[in-house]
Amino acid sequence: MNQLPTFDDVVAASKRIEGHAHRTPVVTSRTVDEAMGAQVFFKCENFQRVGAFKFRGAFNALSKFSAEQKRAGVVAFSSGNHAQAIALSARILGIPATIVMPEDAPAAKVAATEGYGGNVVRYDRYTEDREQIGRDLAEKHGMTLIPSYDHPDVLAGQGTAAMELFEDVDELDALFVCLGGGGLLSGCALAARAMAPDCRIYGVEPEAGNDGQQSFRSGQIVHIDTPKTIADGAQTQYLGKVTFPIIQRDVDDILTASDGELVECMSFLAERMKMVVEPTGCLGFAAARQMKAELQGKRIGVIISGGNVDMARFASLLTS
Repeated sequence: MNQLPTFDDVVAASKRIEGHAHRTPVVTSRTVDEAMGAQVFFKCENFQRVGAFKFRGAFNALSKFSAEQKRAGVVAFSSGNHAQAIALSARILGIPATIVMPEDAPAAKVAATEGYGGNVVRYDRYTEDREQIGRDLAEKHGMTLIPSYDHPDVLAGQGTAAMELFEDVDELDALFVCLGGGGLLSGCALAARAMAPDCRIYGVEPEAGNDGQQSFRSGQIVHIDTPKTIADGAQTQYLGKVTFPIIQRDVDDILTASDGELVECMSFLAERMKMVVEPTGCLGFAAARQMKAELQGKRIGVIISGGNVDMARFASLLTS
């Protein structure tokens, strides 16, 4: 395997994305702090461009393209946030973009991806292989395939979210990061280990799709069927060959949250903090709430990964 990315790559990514990605706010809530008995700092990537952290990694990766790669274009596969991120980054950088998206991707994410200029190709996530479709398109048209998480430049870009959080709030005792394929978690782990070596790092994935937890505890990448969960951004089947070794080395544990817990967190964040957060974006907060007893008096970081959810879907989840 090629050498794994390091914190130096995260620092380099932060310079590439500066002026293009938003430096998202870190928000606190007295209600949360009192309920948790801890200080909780939310890094709000729901306010990032395209509404999710994915813009960081996408822009970092595309900004490293050669002139030839830029001419040929980029292809990516994604349920939504990476799709939008690649499409917008490509538009900014003048690169043609083709995005492979599942038939059941949220309509708002598909519309946004097309709005950013992406050429969307649809597939059935339960019967077709998006990676094979992406590879075939790349080979046929000479495009560069940028996966949604298993890529050094992508995960280095995602790590800038945690880097900014530590710059803004200094030391943390624990950091909770949502986990799908591991791009955000592995990138954030690189930043956390370099900037706050004693901080405990937790990845959090849907209870119905705990491939990361199984992989972490068995020491090898575990493949599962596509999980059925409201956390569509974490419906991954396995961790990446680049992301897993970093997670294995730097992360303290992998936790899970149920769909019911995610709905509770969505409701709280909407009602008490006036934030629209998609189900996947609530994973870290849900796990922190589970660990309340262990976190007393601590300083806690929670990465809110995104806010892209159809309003009709959002309303139905909160009222069901």
